[in-house]
Amino acid sequence: MAFVDSLGSALERAPGGGIVLTSIDALMDWSRGHSLWAMPMGTACCAMELIAASFSKFDFDRLGTFPRPDPRHVDVMVVAGTVTTKMAPAVKRLWEQMPDPKWCIAMGNCAVSGGIFYYDSYSVVRGVDEFLPVDVYICGCPPRPESLMDAVIQLRARIATESIGSTTEHRAKYILPFDADPSQGGGGE
Repeated sequence: MAFVDSLGSALERAPGGGIVLTSIDALMDWSRGHSLWAMPMGTACCAMELIAASFSKFDFDRLGTFPRPDPRHVDVMVVAGTVTTKMAPAVKRLWEQMPDPKWCIAMGNCAVSGGIFYYDSYSVVRGVDEFLPVDVYICGCPPRPESLMDAVIQLRARIATESIGSTTEHRAKYILPFDADPSQGGGGE
């Protein structure tokens, strides 16, 4: 029996019948966060890790994030690798073709800060955030596919705090990976 079938029968047994109360805002945030279509912008060696994220070992698709080559059908641009000054206008043009709302993930040291090539070359941009609004940064040279999966989960949390209303914003619920009281031996030291 599918989960949807058991949910439907549980709603019928509940007082009030098949009425589910939620806000449109929460429903939109949930649907946007769980169906992110990504534009893989692999410009250098980090692209291999970006490609490996969609292999069966890591199964990037189970997060609801599917790579698409068309900028008019994507929500997230994953910039993986070195961006040069000659390449920056093309990346910016692809960004502008994406529909709103859109997000950006900078993957790898070169996309975050220019990496090791910034200091030895005049043509390397010192991070994608010089011409794109970056939402999540992934450090590493090259970062592992698990890091990209973690970045998508962080992006989902960020999307959950956004609102479809221009004046409304939700508060994020932060769950710390350690106990609040360090004297109990829970870490955080």
